[in-house]
Amino acid sequence: MPTPEGALVSIDRVLRDAVRTRFGVTDLSVTFEAPRRPEFGDFATNVAFGLAKAARSAPQKIAEQLIEDAILSRPEIAALVVAAQATAGFINLRLAPGCWHRVVERVLADGPRYGESPRNGQRISLEFGSANPTGPLVVVQGRALSIGATLAAAFHACGYDVFTEWIVNDAGGQVETLARSLYARYRQIADPSYPFPETGYPGEYLLPIAASLREELGATYDAADEAIWLPIFGKRGRDRLVADQQRTVERFGIHYDLWQSELELHESGKVRAGVERLRELGLTYENDGALYFRATQFGDDKDRVLVKSDGKPTYYCADVAYHYEKLKRADRAIDLLGPDHHGYIERLRGIASAFGYEGKLDVAIAQQVTLLRGGEQVSMSKRAGDIITLDAILDEVGVDAARFFFAMLATDTPLAFDLQLATEQSNDNPVYYVQYGHARIASVLRNADATELAIARRGEFLAALAHPSEIALMRRIEEFPRVLQSVVSSLSPHRLARYAREIAADFHAFYGECRILSENRDERLARLALAAATAHVLAHALRVLGVSAPESMERLATA
Repeated sequence: MPTPEGALVSIDRVLRDAVRTRFGVTDLSVTFEAPRRPEFGDFATNVAFGLAKAARSAPQKIAEQLIEDAILSRPEIAALVVAAQATAGFINLRLAPGCWHRVVERVLADGPRYGESPRNGQRISLEFGSANPTGPLVVVQGRALSIGATLAAAFHACGYDVFTEWIVNDAGGQVETLARSLYARYRQIADPSYPFPETGYPGEYLLPIAASLREELGATYDAADEAIWLPIFGKRGRDRLVADQQRTVERFGIHYDLWQSELELHESGKVRAGVERLRELGLTYENDGALYFRATQFGDDKDRVLVKSDGKPTYYCADVAYHYEKLKRADRAIDLLGPDHHGYIERLRGIASAFGYEGKLDVAIAQQVTLLRGGEQVSMSKRAGDIITLDAILDEVGVDAARFFFAMLATDTPLAFDLQLATEQSNDNPVYYVQYGHARIASVLRNADATELAIARRGEFLAALAHPSEIALMRRIEEFPRVLQSVVSSLSPHRLARYAREIAADFHAFYGECRILSENRDERLARLALAAATAHVLAHALRVLGVSAPESMERLATA
């Protein structure tokens, strides 16, 4: 018995033969999709609609004829199909259980690697989660981190070599603002009346940094000119805050291959090299002493200033240089930006096109996050110093819930994150529901006879799997490789979070309707095999999402 994919290949072939024989059509495309409603079978095709004009007949009639010609009259095909029905012009097919058994065999053979693709030699540069080095990471970075890390893991599972990057925006005026804010806190330790800058960063996170500097430096800079202390306090504040950001990122279960300093891009000459390359390509011009990039040639709404009339490069100039560097060493670059950056999409793609890498840069936007607690919105304002840090979120709900919740909606959809729901041990909490599914499987496997479980894991006794809930679960398992591919092709990690909920739901239904440790040995071995296969797939989905797959919920509660 072939796999479902193999069965569809055979059915496709005989459908084409039948269409050619009956209607004389040789160039018709046959596609199969899973119906939205399970009662319509495993797969459906609308091939009859494409023949209506040539056949001068209604799609329903054509579908009935094709079922007779291609399936019912072909014993080798009829053996693959337990039901073929024409419904409103569609051909609905239900495959023989043996096709789905091949899926379980494949999963048990591949184990934790089921769904992965061989290395394809393609290099991906993925930048995500970046934040100014002026404070701790907050909620919106948490969402970008979760989305980006899931994308990185999915790309890797699909055979790509992934290089993850974080840009430290330390070359602009925000570092000077940080320096003045930190210096004011440093001075206020000895002189509480020392004024705090009106445009400073008022958050309490600067207090321990200022205290450590006061302890180390004493009054050394109390009477110093700003020109002396400004670069020192800027660098010390930046270094401490970036180190804190790195610790938070690592705590969140994420590792970056590169933390790229924007300042280093300038100091190393990479910014200058990027600008010179645009000059060589004839894509710059001067106006009123400023240097412009001809961005409108590449879809932007206006030309962009690279170097201002005072000789200082713009932030956009650093973007040009950084993307030039990334595109030279990668086959594809992906930027995940924060909210309110829609205007950057075309200008960044324009950079890629200008350097000769058209179509090799993708930009996605991670939309805003609203925090709720029991349905009530939690207020937060970075400028007012009333911020909720990502570390505080992790303290309250844990890494698993945060990673899952941040990734479970489409990237370009605003997210309402209910902190109270994320801590509930109930089926209303999606991450709890999914993890409970894995823990339930683990419990069943622990309670099975060890010898029988070893036999079941070989996938040799699957014939008893025919119950509708067993078929539904095997169908879901078969989808997993395509779900991974769809995550990377559309930059949509929420599809994997949704899949994790769906396969957990299918397992819970199977568990409720079919006694796994049945008194019938054949049923018991087959269902143990299906449970073990489900565990592999569910754990893999959670691993890509950055969420643990607990062996028991008690262990999770004490982790």
